[in-house]
Amino acid sequence: MSDRRSGKVIFEELSRLVTERRNPRSRRLDRLATPDVLRLMNSEDRRVPIAVGREIPRIAKAVDLIVERFERGGRLFYVGAGTSGRLGVLDAAECPPTFGTPRTMVQGIIAGGRRALVRSVEGAEDDPGAAAAALKKRRVGEKDIVVGIMASRRTPYALGAIAYGRKVGAATIAVTANPGARSSIDCDVVIAPRVGPEVLTGSTRLKSGTAQKLVLNMLTTASMVRMGKVYENLMVDLRTASRKLEERTKRVLMHATGARYEETDDWLRRAGGSLKVAIVMKRAGVTRRQAERRLEEAHGWVRQAIRK
Repeated sequence: MSDRRSGKVIFEELSRLVTERRNPRSRRLDRLATPDVLRLMNSEDRRVPIAVGREIPRIAKAVDLIVERFERGGRLFYVGAGTSGRLGVLDAAECPPTFGTPRTMVQGIIAGGRRALVRSVEGAEDDPGAAAAALKKRRVGEKDIVVGIMASRRTPYALGAIAYGRKVGAATIAVTANPGARSSIDCDVVIAPRVGPEVLTGSTRLKSGTAQKLVLNMLTTASMVRMGKVYENLMVDLRTASRKLEERTKRVLMHATGARYEETDDWLRRAGGSLKVAIVMKRAGVTRRQAERRLEEAHGWVRQAIRK
């Protein structure tokens, strides 16, 4: 079902959104020299991490929700339109190579489907039923998490995803750049950095998009840390799907254990190709089988496996 509200109603709603207001600091934008345009943009961008920092209590609550569902075998779904949808797809796509997760564990859904990743699909964001259908197709349920991403607080596609998530008992999170969403979106957590009006009025791919990217970085990275996929500050569940990642795996093994580069191939071979197993073997002085058992008992946490 499409959003059939009148144009006037939508116009009035947009007028109330922070992200749609004119930025008084950029009213002379078209008269500035190139370096001044860039300095102004850079100055505005500096406001973004400060705004995101103020949302940490709510981001932490969202991470706890995500981890709790992951531990029950749940999945994380990012749902959005346009820039918001592309950012969700991007973050989801980076999880398997970075954290060794199954491709189904974190998924991105964008209004308009795959073609919307590279070009605008007009009107796709106005169909909340399409978002519900996409989640239903993936059998989203009470073990899962649905994150609706939107610059405004009114994107029908993202709101439709959140509404469907609540209907089936999934945890629901909204990520937006309009703080007024806290009282208008019915979900478990609303994360809403107040980044203020854009340098280019209404162009939410700018500060709003940057804020969304920072929040998504936090949600998945902190969740994966809590899931034992990090040792110290090292990626220990990464996949060696390319030559670059093979070399990164060796470098992580060297940092984690003090092994020499010339030793890394042998340790990884003895560990059956598992970086975690190789680290535990070398640090704890145990066999592959013992390392695997320790990791299983420690639920994948390298630090605990070494200490056993």
